[in-house]
Amino acid sequence: MSKYDRMIEENKKKSKEKIDLAKRAIYELMEEKERITVPKLMRITGLSRGFFYKNEVIRQEMDKAVEQQAGLIDPRREILNMAMEKQIAMLQQQIIGLKKENADLKKENEKLRKALNKKNLNIIKNL
Repeated sequence: MSKYDRMIEENKKKSKEKIDLAKRAIYELMEEKERITVPKLMRITGLSRGFFYKNEVIRQEMDKAVEQQAGLIDPRREILNMAMEKQIAMLQQQIIGLKKENADLKKENEKLRKALNKKNLNIIKNL
């Protein structure tokens, strides 16, 4: 085996190791339900940005993983949604209370108008 063949074999071996490392990092992020991004993968693996964009095998794995994650909810978003739902429920209760108060005030207003009209009629009759 010539030096060239050994060098090619060594390069293939290193490339396969890098691909395996990147795949493991992608799967770990998926298991932890963390959003998969190239900067995160770079930090975890120490591989270059170009590797993740240029290597077709890894690019396909990333695309599949991101596609699968599209349905997952970011934990922070879930917490915000829960807080918003509580606030909406509280505001709906407040609306119900205000509608009741408004109806009561309308009834009272109508009673006072009738009483005022009666009083005005009595004043006119007494003239």
